[in-house]
Amino acid sequence: MPWWGGLIIGIGCLLIGLIIGFFLSRFFFQRYLKKHPPINEKMIRAMMAQMGRTPSEKQVRAVMRQMEENK
Repeated sequence: MPWWGGLIIGIGCLLIGLIIGFFLSRFFFQRYLKKHPPINEKMIRAMMAQMGRTPSEKQVRAVMRQMEENK
């Protein structure tokens, strides 16, 4: 096999590895975010308290709903 044949095979394997790696990392990252959401109700209450507001349960639920819609 000529030298360029090995080069083409090497580049092809590299591309296939990058594509598989991208999809695997994306899958695991999405699964991690489902198990460990970045913001929860407790954090929203803490943020509102820092802004000087005492949030009602309805306000907290509205913020959570908005965040779910924006995903």
